[in-house]
Amino acid sequence: MSESFAALRCRDFRVYIGTRLFFTFAYQMQTVITGFYIYHLTESVFLLGLFGLFEAVPAITIALYGGYIADKSEKRKMLLWIYTAVLFCSLVLLCVTMTSVQVFISTAVLIKIIFFLVFCNGIARAFLGPANFTIYTESLPKEAYANGNSWNSTVRQTGSILGPAVGGIVYGYFGITAALVLIVLFILMALITACFLNKYPPVFTPKENFWKSLAVGIQFVFRNKMMLGAMSLDLFAVFFGGFVALLPVFANDILKVGPQGLGLMRASTSTGAILVMLLMTKYSPMHKPWRNLLLAITGFGLSIICFGISKNFYLSLFLLFASGGFDSVNMLIRGTIMQLLTPDTMRGRVSAVTSMFIDSSNEIGDFESGTVAGLIGTVPAVVVGGCITLTVVGITYCKTKKYMSFSIGDIHPEI
Repeated sequence: MSESFAALRCRDFRVYIGTRLFFTFAYQMQTVITGFYIYHLTESVFLLGLFGLFEAVPAITIALYGGYIADKSEKRKMLLWIYTAVLFCSLVLLCVTMTSVQVFISTAVLIKIIFFLVFCNGIARAFLGPANFTIYTESLPKEAYANGNSWNSTVRQTGSILGPAVGGIVYGYFGITAALVLIVLFILMALITACFLNKYPPVFTPKENFWKSLAVGIQFVFRNKMMLGAMSLDLFAVFFGGFVALLPVFANDILKVGPQGLGLMRASTSTGAILVMLLMTKYSPMHKPWRNLLLAITGFGLSIICFGISKNFYLSLFLLFASGGFDSVNMLIRGTIMQLLTPDTMRGRVSAVTSMFIDSSNEIGDFESGTVAGLIGTVPAVVVGGCITLTVVGITYCKTKKYMSFSIGDIHPEI
């Protein structure tokens, strides 16, 4: 087997990416159709942004505790409990959106229930990130991290392609109930697949109290300049460059392509990501990771600006495709840097800190986009966000020039 498939030699890694494929498919589908459903009920751009914020707030506030629990817990059991909680929330969402149930509750009450379920999913996500990071890392030898990142992101993006595309089609032709039934089935498949993972007992036994243990993880991140730089760059770029929450507005009001078009728009981003990820299993960008990271985010910002001013559906699909490709380079480089710099005993806590910077910046960026769009309009909000992203890249370049010539062998915790 060639080095392009090195990570796939590991049995548990194959099981892990299988369960992640099923879960990502369901989760991304649910995100897309729930957002469109909220916009269909309310026609409120602000609520679209708030939708993402309701998931991000608990994911951020509980993330450190989730990382602490991941470090001192058996990882497979933790993952099974998380999937079970998300499955329960999806079942409740399925019930309250049924036509036979909606006659008994008002639209205002329905929206409140949906937002509460989104909040609960955010709590689950606070634990999911550290659990995923630890299982994924422990299932591979260090020399396979970069290749594993490519395959891991490829599988995740495959779910992100198929989920929105299938969700938009099923919702558009058969309604939200049929789409949610499909979501429940795929979460159940993820749960069953996760049962075949090996057990991962904790390698960390707390010797100090909870707060001191968390402080150790936080201090490690903030003392490592390259790790902090990568997280800060992604935080501000994604925060100001976030536009996903506004896609229902582009699909419905600007490009006028409906839920089917929305599914294709969401899938285009992931299609670009997965194709570039597959290329990177063969052609790694890690020979000069920091330089390539800045170039990738520059391309991402330019794609956002052009998408914002596009009035043609097919051009918009291409620009979304390009933004996904650039972002995939960013994800692979950043993920590999994090893994190489993090000791085994701190993976959960470090993952929790990085998730506060990175994972939740998408939803907070969606809230920012929704709020700004409500004030100045949808198109100006996206264009301004792209311009700020380019500005952040420029500032980062000026402050981190010494990393531009670094290779993967130069990355170590003392940087």
